[in-house]
Amino acid sequence: MTRKIWITALLVVVVGISAGCGQKPQTAAAPDPAPKNSSTAGNTDNSLNSFNAAGTSNTSTGGAEQQGTAQGTVDSADPKPETLTIDAYYTDDQMLELKKVQKEIKPESGQDKYGAALKSLQSSGDSKLYPLWEKVNFKSASLQDGMLTVDIHLPDEARLGAGGESLALDALKKTVFQFDEVKSLELLIDGQKTDTLMGHVELTHPLTRE
Repeated sequence: MTRKIWITALLVVVVGISAGCGQKPQTAAAPDPAPKNSSTAGNTDNSLNSFNAAGTSNTSTGGAEQQGTAQGTVDSADPKPETLTIDAYYTDDQMLELKKVQKEIKPESGQDKYGAALKSLQSSGDSKLYPLWEKVNFKSASLQDGMLTVDIHLPDEARLGAGGESLALDALKKTVFQFDEVKSLELLIDGQKTDTLMGHVELTHPLTRE
């Protein structure tokens, strides 16, 4: 009986030794080469890079916005001329009566609209209508205290007969007096007041609304 117990104990020891020899040794866990705060430092670097990238993008966008604002300022400082529609007056080829035609003008400023209106009398744009002021040189036109002073040069080829001269004055008055602020018209020839425009019709100074 004692011998059986001893043999059993021996077998248990042998089996335990065999089991221990067959088991593989465990590999030790590798230590963390970086300190715990290295992860935080890496995140800080990434955040900095992102901020720089964003800063570069924002700076570029800001520059574009500034450039656009500057361009807008230039455009607002240089507005396009306003287009005005006025009535201009011409006559037929027989010089019997005046014909009214709507014309578009683009004055550069408030004062320039009078000069533009006068120049519209020099071209009708219609072969059936005769511009009575075609060959007249308008030198200046300025408004002061409701009186529009117009200075012209009148070459010989611009002179008309009595009927044409009368129509020319009527065309001039109708054109300038359509502007409400013009109360009177002073017509000068080379800076001088004259008794007549072309030698036939008396010229008063100034001409007024009828």
